[in-house]
Amino acid sequence: MKDVDKVRVDKWLWAVRLFKSRSLSTDTVKSGKVKLAGKAIKASFHVNIGDVLEVKKNGFLLQIKVDKKIDKRVSAPLAAECFTDLTPAEELNKYMDWFVGKGKTEYRDKGDGRPTKKERREIDDFKLFYLEEGDEDF
Repeated sequence: MKDVDKVRVDKWLWAVRLFKSRSLSTDTVKSGKVKLAGKAIKASFHVNIGDVLEVKKNGFLLQIKVDKKIDKRVSAPLAAECFTDLTPAEELNKYMDWFVGKGKTEYRDKGDGRPTKKERREIDDFKLFYLEEGDEDF
């Protein structure tokens, strides 16, 4: 894993495994969900060592400090060396705090089997809508 001079923020987020695909990473940056010092940045922005990025992902506000610049996707242990997670514990526990006492786990009628791909996507969209609801200020 060699250090490179210039790396786009979308490519770096993908390389350190914060996103499954480069297009997801690019779309997230373009939608204004990645900020540096409180300002939204473009996908073509070049990250520098020491930058602290605020990444809005799945209803959570992650704070990531850039420790190494890489442009190729690497294994998870190597990717973990490239950034420091500065996300406060209360942000990481936000889902658990919200979920406690909210009722039963998800339930499907007997004989319905596993959700189809289409049903799973609809369920994920439904959950994402309610997780991100009320986060208009970001």
